[in-house]
Amino acid sequence: MNPAYLFIVIFSFPFFLFSQSQTDNRYKWQNSDAIIEIINGKTDQAIDYFQQFLKTHPGDLESYYGLALAYTQKQDYEKALEYVKTGVEEGLPLARFIAGPRNLFQPLVTQKAFKVFAEGHYTPIIHGPLMGNFTDKQASFWIRTDKQRKIFLSINDQKKAFSARTLQETDFTTLITAENLQPNTTYQYKLGTASNPNLEEGSFTTFPETGKPASFQIGFGGGAGYTLQYERMWDTLLTHPLTAFFLMGDNVYIDQPEYPEIQDYCYYRRQSRPEFRRFTRSVPVFSIYDDHDFGKDDCYGGTSIHTPAWKVPVWEKFTHQYANPYYGGGKENPGCYYHFSIADVDFFMLDTRFYRTNGKDKIKPDTMLGEVQKQWLFDQLKASTATFKVIGTSVPISSGTKPGNAGNDTWDGFSEDREELFSFIEKNKIEGVFFVAADRHRSDAWKTNRKNGYPFYEFMSSRLTNNHTHPVMPNSLFGYNKTPSFGLLEFDTTSKDPKVIYRIFNIENEEIHQMTVYKTELSFPGK
Repeated sequence: MNPAYLFIVIFSFPFFLFSQSQTDNRYKWQNSDAIIEIINGKTDQAIDYFQQFLKTHPGDLESYYGLALAYTQKQDYEKALEYVKTGVEEGLPLARFIAGPRNLFQPLVTQKAFKVFAEGHYTPIIHGPLMGNFTDKQASFWIRTDKQRKIFLSINDQKKAFSARTLQETDFTTLITAENLQPNTTYQYKLGTASNPNLEEGSFTTFPETGKPASFQIGFGGGAGYTLQYERMWDTLLTHPLTAFFLMGDNVYIDQPEYPEIQDYCYYRRQSRPEFRRFTRSVPVFSIYDDHDFGKDDCYGGTSIHTPAWKVPVWEKFTHQYANPYYGGGKENPGCYYHFSIADVDFFMLDTRFYRTNGKDKIKPDTMLGEVQKQWLFDQLKASTATFKVIGTSVPISSGTKPGNAGNDTWDGFSEDREELFSFIEKNKIEGVFFVAADRHRSDAWKTNRKNGYPFYEFMSSRLTNNHTHPVMPNSLFGYNKTPSFGLLEFDTTSKDPKVIYRIFNIENEEIHQMTVYKTELSFPGK
């Protein structure tokens, strides 16, 4: 096996049959396993699994989806359509079958009977809009359509609309960007086709003026496994006046880097949920991936760009799901890292998987970021004049966030890289740096004291919708893991001593903890 390859765990079909509690805990994965059976031609086994699952979980929407897919592969289109109809009647969006994976569902959706039933059950925009790539003067909208289409974006009912075309090579997605907008201004928008310009509508607010002091709120979190009873988290988030939201990794849970159809399935499942669509059409979203969306648990990609062979295709598929400002260094240096600004705060989002080496072996030196990304981060930090500089990392940078040898998956396994970053900040007197992270299934706060500079604070949250929890660690400032939760950062850089307030809210919208960090705490004496 190539040493750069990640550790692979294969779940065999008999492992599907779980108790109630086990089933709930791994719901984000289990149907993916059955769909792999369908892809591999074992449709009867998958049918048996889904039928058995429905006996103990009546009305399970993913089982209807799986049965429709299985019977499509058996070319029993009449039976497949029966499960489509049942699923739609129970609340499954018809767009799930239109989206696909298209190579699997195409034989069904081209049937005349399916077309007759589908009439009126979906609109040409089947996923999105998902807003992102905002600045003080622009706003982008990501969408996926049923087929290649030209989509128009109208702002404040202006006659001149922005437009873009969805393409098959980007999985029928596109980004439409409205430009020449005013800072900190609320606009009404409409998205649609030439014949129906009002397919989607809503409002958005541009970012405060770049480089100028402002007050604003950012939400963030990871660990968003598909768990039906917790999908309401996206509605909880909508109750807060968020300027933007950061998906910090493990956003959908795929764990199948060599099965593009499973990657599609996991993305489409979330993108079709009405709660998620309500959220993303109202709040700009910025995202990075972690192990469960990039490869498998605790994976490492290695320094070679094209080894393992699945790395670039997985990255490309990720770029088709969001509206980030950019994606690493493009095809020459792929990755999910990028930077952007809100007011006088700069954000630097990292890719901790694509280039990381195996921190557990004896081959040294290890790297978390790879040389190109690390130099990019150093250059961006050194050039920044922002009041606060926020580094987003999918895995925690503080020591002791994960117990025992398992901690090697965090920056604890790359302590030399971590020290190099900390020392670079101190050597160059870069003030106002703190970290936000995910990965651990809880929300907490950490403080790393330093001899040669100010303490590094880290705010972490990664149980947006997950069932499974991780214990609160004794060395954290505080932590919470009882129910799904998210982090909220409230910036105020207009005061004499700019500050950021970190708050933890649970899915019931109860505030659990809070703390305030002032700019003077993140400064060097005498500077």
